[in-house]
Amino acid sequence: MERRLQAWIHHTPYNERYEFVPLSQISPDLQHAVIAAEDARFYQHHGFDWHEMQIAAEDDMEGGRIRGASTLTQQLVKNLFFGTGRSILRKGAESTLVPVAELVLGKQRILELYLDLVEWGPGVYGAESACRYYYRTSARNIDRQRAAQLAAILPLPLKRRPDHMNHYSGVILERMRQMGW
Repeated sequence: MERRLQAWIHHTPYNERYEFVPLSQISPDLQHAVIAAEDARFYQHHGFDWHEMQIAAEDDMEGGRIRGASTLTQQLVKNLFFGTGRSILRKGAESTLVPVAELVLGKQRILELYLDLVEWGPGVYGAESACRYYYRTSARNIDRQRAAQLAAILPLPLKRRPDHMNHYSGVILERMRQMGW
């Protein structure tokens, strides 16, 4: 809805692509690539990765690159309830819902919902739509290299294209290897 409104305000065309599929129909390579790229400790934390948040805060204090430390659960809650805007109030409200999501949904459902709701490009929502849009294949059949390229665009899906993400996708592939995938 937010993107549709932005397109209307700016008088630009908007075509939404969205297809929900169960986790069993999303390639394990794509699941692993997204976890390796976005939340490497997904299966170890309970919604908040305190270790990554500490590292991000230290980087910020030292004047380094500002980076996020949001987990997949935090991103899912944000996408479901709050849109793309940033505010301290949103973060506060989000922090109350993250533990509930972890408790009620569990890791597999959180991963499934995240992969089905995340924006992969202009009007491209969900892993199935992304695989079809960029590679003309299903999420079930995406190969390891392309899965890593797709995962590489997630931090900036409106500005990045998978075919330009060879360096970062290589980093993701190495992380996957280190994680035993």
